[in-house]
Amino acid sequence: MERLILSGQEKTEMALEKCDAGIRGLKTEPFALVIFGGAGDYAKRMLMPSLYHLFHDGALPEEFTIIGFGMPPMSDEEYRTYIRASLVEFSPLPLAQGEWDAFCSHLTYLSADFSSPQAYGKLALVIEDTCSLNVRNKREVIFYFAVPPSAAPLIIYHLGQHRLCEGSVEPKMVMEKPFGRDRFSAAELNRLLLQVFEENQIYRVDHYLGKETVQNIMFFRFANSIFEPLWNRRYIDHVEISVAEQLGIGHRGAFYEETGVVRDVIQNHMMQLVALVAMEPPVGFSADLIRDEKVKVFRTVRAMDASYIDAFTVRGQYGPGEVGGIPVPGYRQEPGVSPDSNTPTFFAAKIHIDSWRWAGVPFYLRTGKRLRKRATVISIFFRQPPLALFGKTCDILKPNALRLGIQPHENISLCMSVKYPGIENQPYNVTMDFHYDKAFEVERHSAHERLILDCLKGDLTLFARQDGVEAMWTIVDPIIRRWEEIAPGFPNYAAGSWGPPEADALLERDGCSWSRF
Repeated sequence: MERLILSGQEKTEMALEKCDAGIRGLKTEPFALVIFGGAGDYAKRMLMPSLYHLFHDGALPEEFTIIGFGMPPMSDEEYRTYIRASLVEFSPLPLAQGEWDAFCSHLTYLSADFSSPQAYGKLALVIEDTCSLNVRNKREVIFYFAVPPSAAPLIIYHLGQHRLCEGSVEPKMVMEKPFGRDRFSAAELNRLLLQVFEENQIYRVDHYLGKETVQNIMFFRFANSIFEPLWNRRYIDHVEISVAEQLGIGHRGAFYEETGVVRDVIQNHMMQLVALVAMEPPVGFSADLIRDEKVKVFRTVRAMDASYIDAFTVRGQYGPGEVGGIPVPGYRQEPGVSPDSNTPTFFAAKIHIDSWRWAGVPFYLRTGKRLRKRATVISIFFRQPPLALFGKTCDILKPNALRLGIQPHENISLCMSVKYPGIENQPYNVTMDFHYDKAFEVERHSAHERLILDCLKGDLTLFARQDGVEAMWTIVDPIIRRWEEIAPGFPNYAAGSWGPPEADALLERDGCSWSRF
């Protein structure tokens, strides 16, 4: 007799067998990955653990080379020892000696200053010696810019001068956000890139887009007919997107002083989440069709002048306080930060998307460092019923709300009202919860691993396109300029709180309040 009760793992396997759309081919052709800044903090914390995990999972081909390029001077053996120590510290996987021996044989290092012309000549020779030809008789080379944004133009110039992206080389370049400091610098950076690379060879990384729950926003919207008809101004009252962090700026003081919260989170992470919520259904799931719809959203965000920015945006900077019962310093006391810094660490705003679907629906955005909890949540609040059917005591009901949890809990929940048991017509709020970890008994790749895999396979879907980058800068540039014109009263919120009181007032005057997680 056939067994009718299936485990979660069996259900997942059956679903994948029936739908080949869920199966993504692994990389099989040889490649070389050149990491500029290969001994830097980002490489040791993020890139190398991700590459090692992919190697452990068998997602990489037999023939590949990872070339660290940069300072300080090291031999190949010293570099491998350095990377081994970083994996012991940062990799979620235990380091098995045999597996490490196999992985480290693919590592090499080129000690060089980014400004040295001779170094790029040596790099060309290393690539030729270590990277095998693929079926097209080409060498696939991925240039990963794990460097500060200021170093990128110099590297791009030398790649072009030494023709490292021509001839037998099939190049790709990967760059982490931020892409420029404003729209003008982003356009200038793109001009330099296009002198060396084609647009379809440029992978602009926003690691938020690699998160499983972020990707699932599109599937949730467009695969479920019960929600898509309600996804518009007729049924939705407002949208709230919160990206709250408990951590401070840590070791990134110098970087954050140049960047601030708008460049660090709003221009990229937050705008991408807005686009996924607000975009129209794409006609297909190819990279450019999806990115076309995102760009349309960015271009319909209502422009903000000085008076609007003053009235509907809030900035903040954390002072000393307690997080989880532990005293923590204020932003101005962090290493690498000026003692009189006016760099914002908190942002809140009310924005509008002037499209047919979203006209009149406010989007409330909030993000900050050293807030009470760590949570990235998108909340969709539906309009209230027009009639009070349950008596005066029940005139004010909590609105139905759909919440998409991205981190730390990956879940989807629907809040609704039911009748509380008893003779009275008393409404009671309940929540229907779906949790990824409980539903799927499969190991998932991290955001960085997923994006590396997509780059290897040439899938640009989860990477930003230049017109989208410039459109996002167009939204936030006026805010940055206006804030720089007016001196703030910082610090204006304590570490461990939910931000400055002005952020609460921003919603309260519309009869709303921020969600508390």
